[in-house]
Amino acid sequence: MRTEGPAATATVSARELRRVYGRGHAARAVLDSVSLAVGPGELVAILGPSGSGKSTLLNLLGGLDRPTAGEVVVNGQSLESLSEAALARFRRTTIGFVFQSFHLIPELSAWENVLLPARLARDRHGGRRRALALVETLGLGAVIGQLPIDLSGGERQRVAIARALVMDPPLVLADEPTGNLDAASGAVVIEVLANAVTAGRAVVLVTHDDRLARTAHRVIALRDGRLE
Repeated sequence: MRTEGPAATATVSARELRRVYGRGHAARAVLDSVSLAVGPGELVAILGPSGSGKSTLLNLLGGLDRPTAGEVVVNGQSLESLSEAALARFRRTTIGFVFQSFHLIPELSAWENVLLPARLARDRHGGRRRALALVETLGLGAVIGQLPIDLSGGERQRVAIARALVMDPPLVLADEPTGNLDAASGAVVIEVLANAVTAGRAVVLVTHDDRLARTAHRVIALRDGRLE
């Protein structure tokens, strides 16, 4: 088994992860025996060609998908031991996601999208304070009352990043967080993620952005479902 990082103190660790889609002759292993560990205050970048399993790995680390085999442990909690309802509650306060396609709720304003995790966790006061700080840092003040449909791609991505960080989660997972941003906005996002790492969070991200990869403590290549 290959393990990256100090597993004993890891914020997130994966052990021999395998994810197979399909059955019989149509079965295809998207991930095969992937193991890694990421500790507090560490940023790990995952690189690899399209179809190599990068997004699947993020989904497994964050409990959005279940592995065919293997185990994911976040903050000492095995995700496989949780029911779907318990896993949803755990994700709400412990894991922040930045999705490549944003996943903003179209009926809610940008501000309501940012605050949504705090409202679901019934942390309105603390969530509002953190949301205001994130809105200022990410330069969203002028558009925060608008619906997602009225925002540019870069603005939607920054709203998604604010939403992912509003609960101060110990683990942040990001799929191409600067992929829809211009150079200036991308630099702001890189700084925000770097600050999250400095504050002790573990950040795992998929990226093709050389600027972002250069900020990582480790860069891991994923090819054909295996770590290289």
